[in-house]
Amino acid sequence: MATEGGLRYGVQDHPMEVSKGHDLVAVLQSQLASIGNRVEELEKENERLLSRISRCRCSKEEDATFPSNAATSLEGALQEDQQNELHAAENSELAKISSSNHLFMSSSNSVKQDEITQANGFHVENTAKFIKHESREEPGHHPRTVHHFAKRYIALKIMYFGQRFYGFASEAQMTPTVESEIFKALERTKLLVGKKEDSHYSRCGRTDKGVSSTGQVISLYLRSCLKGVGANSKSEESTSEEKCEIDYVKVLNKVLPKDIRVLGWCPVSTDFHARFSCLSREYRYLFWKGNLDIVAMQEAAKKFIGEHDFRNFCKMDAANVNNYKRHITIFDISSSNKRFSDNELWAMTIRGSAFLWHQVRCMVAVLFMIGQGLESPNIVDVLLDTDNTWRKPQYNMAPELPLILHFCKFESVNFICSSDASRVLHEHLKNEFRSYMMQAAIFHEALGCLPIPDGSSAEAGRKKKGHIPLMLSPTEPSYDERRAKLNAKATHKSLPNYLDKRNHEAN
Repeated sequence: MATEGGLRYGVQDHPMEVSKGHDLVAVLQSQLASIGNRVEELEKENERLLSRISRCRCSKEEDATFPSNAATSLEGALQEDQQNELHAAENSELAKISSSNHLFMSSSNSVKQDEITQANGFHVENTAKFIKHESREEPGHHPRTVHHFAKRYIALKIMYFGQRFYGFASEAQMTPTVESEIFKALERTKLLVGKKEDSHYSRCGRTDKGVSSTGQVISLYLRSCLKGVGANSKSEESTSEEKCEIDYVKVLNKVLPKDIRVLGWCPVSTDFHARFSCLSREYRYLFWKGNLDIVAMQEAAKKFIGEHDFRNFCKMDAANVNNYKRHITIFDISSSNKRFSDNELWAMTIRGSAFLWHQVRCMVAVLFMIGQGLESPNIVDVLLDTDNTWRKPQYNMAPELPLILHFCKFESVNFICSSDASRVLHEHLKNEFRSYMMQAAIFHEALGCLPIPDGSSAEAGRKKKGHIPLMLSPTEPSYDERRAKLNAKATHKSLPNYLDKRNHEAN
């Protein structure tokens, strides 16, 4: 037995040496059993963390390649990067264990590794290979290194129904805004590269609270499947490239709220600016004809065409705007061929190079006064003559809900929408239209339950609201008066600093 023990453990046939060999093996077996338990714990911890990662939506950046199924693939790529970090942590633990195991193995050259492995069922050699394989890094790659993604500069055409939004721009004091919802969708789909401030973002117009649009345009850098297109000046691409590119319309419309939709996208040059590159903007204002004098309104509307100073038809921003001249090319008032009961829906179409704050709603408000017979069409000439009418009369703007930013025109910008995205978009808009028609039908049913009122008696008992002619109404401060007030405020603020400086120099 001694001889067998000596041959088995590779030591001399001496009782003392055999006993020491048994003790060493027992110690090593205990250590390796502890190592096995630790590895099992790490594997369980890894599974737990991976489960948490699958529910995580952090902004960790993934691999540079961006598949067409972006909404799903980006989440998967995010998980892959975070798994790399977990493996790195696990590798560190396993490396420590391997190092400890190496010290025990080197303490006795007489003990064979395969015997120790058989003792506790754990194969050290395979563990070492696992560590070597998992800790191997690809050239130029490190789990904690920030990746550089393929991106390109594109324009997006946006449609939104503005009833529930506090305007388009995210700088508004209240939320939600259309812009804030768009950037939430860009972040959720991982299309945004970096932060908004780094995306070279621009917008065509800042529509007000409640105003809708079927042709708003924004431009910014977004991720791309195609490499080398982010900085080029081409605004067109081949059909094959379009098919390989991300379907931005489809991806974004999956996560946007139902009252905002992307209608198309287009690659643009890096010097493109959604606001300053716009050649013209077209607004539409819907209204019920009722008893309005359409002929008088049409006569007055023609007076707006051409270049004029519109300071009496806007909300003046003297702090930021000093030029109130704008050029209007089209001002048309026509029927939309939609009727309800004995009333007809009409539309004003206004096109120009640019517009001032609240300009469209102010022009429409004056036209409504003319249509009601409260003002003459010549009042437009009087208000456009800013040399003689240098203060704006006070009057209420037209309501915001019927106003639509209908179209924005650019040179060589042709928006793309895939057939699949177009089909889904068309179906969505039809469903929304049916939903609103259903609501209208419910109100129409309620109207049918009421007796028809006697209009003559109602008119007799109602007092007509008095109208003060515009040229007799109270006026707002002129541009020069506003500038003088702003300058006085600036001087008042700087005066204490000036006096403190003088006192300091005197002392």
